[in-house]
Amino acid sequence: MRGQSAEIDWKDGTPVARRFDDPYFSLADGPAETAHVFLAGNDLPARFADGFHVAELGFGTGLNFLMTLAAWRAAGAPGRLRFTSFEAYPMATPDLARALAACGAPLADTLAGGVPESPLELADATLTVIAGDARETLPRWRGRADAWFLDGFSPPKNPELWTDALLAEVARHTAPGGTAATYSAAGHVRRALAAAGFAVDRAPGYGRKRHMTRARLA
Repeated sequence: MRGQSAEIDWKDGTPVARRFDDPYFSLADGPAETAHVFLAGNDLPARFADGFHVAELGFGTGLNFLMTLAAWRAAGAPGRLRFTSFEAYPMATPDLARALAACGAPLADTLAGGVPESPLELADATLTVIAGDARETLPRWRGRADAWFLDGFSPPKNPELWTDALLAEVARHTAPGGTAATYSAAGHVRRALAAAGFAVDRAPGYGRKRHMTRARLA
């Protein structure tokens, strides 16, 4: 995988990014957090259809992809799922395997080879992880997503993934009627999404987070 590998510390079995001093997923229940914030936050699996395209800022452990794939299969969705993720600091394979085992991720064997360097083609899905700084790689991307998972580390610790310019690129790479969701309810994040053309709502958050953000391209 191109790019500098993530440096990981561990807190009670949960991976914490040393660079950002932030956990990769909820200390309480990572899969439940993904289901609440990113799946339900984008009205999934109800919107699944052949060719449905999810894009994500921050591949991390791959948990969001695995949860989406599991939901796709459980829903009996037709055709293929497309999932594209932008990641600057990919996890080393041993760390990724340890993280997925710790949180009880479904379908973890799908990522037994680590973060894929080229598109991972499954029978019903294609996973593409684009390495590098999303501020550089997203503007060059030619795709458009039906749903976005905005899952960078917290805005105070990872401000690069929450700039007005990058969220404007998210909107530019969203299909008509597409959606976005994030655990963050920060005012500047909601304002940036609104300025980019999204209709923005604040919704109940997961666990100790009182609120999260949902958005739909107007």
